[in-house]
Amino acid sequence: MSAPVLTLEDLRVRFPAGKDWLGRPNEFVHALNGVDLDIRPGETLGVVGESGCGKTTLAQVLIGLVAPSSGRILRRDGEGPARAGSMQIVFQDPQSSLDPRLPVWRVISEPLQVQGRTGRAGLRQAAAAAAAQVEIPADYLDRYPHEFSGGQRQRIAIARALISEPDVIILDEPTSALDISVQAQILNLLNELQRRRGLTFVLISHNVSVVRHMSDRVAVMYLGQIVELGPTATVLGAPRHPYTRLLLESLPRLGVPVTGDAAAIGTELPSNRTLPSGCFFRDRCPLARAGCERPQALLGRDPAVRCHVNAI
Repeated sequence: MSAPVLTLEDLRVRFPAGKDWLGRPNEFVHALNGVDLDIRPGETLGVVGESGCGKTTLAQVLIGLVAPSSGRILRRDGEGPARAGSMQIVFQDPQSSLDPRLPVWRVISEPLQVQGRTGRAGLRQAAAAAAAQVEIPADYLDRYPHEFSGGQRQRIAIARALISEPDVIILDEPTSALDISVQAQILNLLNELQRRRGLTFVLISHNVSVVRHMSDRVAVMYLGQIVELGPTATVLGAPRHPYTRLLLESLPRLGVPVTGDAAAIGTELPSNRTLPSGCFFRDRCPLARAGCERPQALLGRDPAVRCHVNAI
């Protein structure tokens, strides 16, 4: 097996949420709470979980927008500053993620311009090559983002992510702002680009169907931790962690009512300001028992499960 593109070791992120009378932080939001993860070359790793579970913070750490409070991020070439352009992201809303003042060729070539890697003529040539890969015609390059449809704008965003030849591309809900028919076109385009270029994707999504279609592996997050990690067919087809089961059971299905067994115990979602002790999920878990009061580690491999009851 090839070495991981990225390895995260005990990654933690906390944000100040309150101050004392001297202005010193005395309360924190604990967004990531010990994430261990490897990202393998050429794969699509799906990341799922309910709002507030840490998916967005994880993406921000990977792209370098947020610095970890502790833990390590290791690359194939070691620790230290990443190669310029080695991480890129495709955002959820293509309209707000593209500068409306710039023609498309400048939008696409912006990463190269920031890195100072080529002159103006080279930028336009590189933009045309990247646009061709996402099926944007060369004679559209002098148009502005508002002249394109939502699907075309997302293609432009993908071209911008491709142009610096990154090691990893973060896909942050890349189709949620698009019509259903356009979603399929964008997903098929991403799959084709990955097949041709050997790209590595981290797909963050609330849409389990999209994750099932796109991903080789899935990481399920709860309260800033990965609670289950493994092959997509295994995690989504035969989940072992009680939270993963409840997450999948909560998905609406025509003609299938939600049963009592599929409902979490009636407690509020724990606060990420004061973290629960032991297993973070135990107060909501229908399988909680002795031993759950102890901190849980990810046990096993492919899948790995943060649960001493159902781990293999």
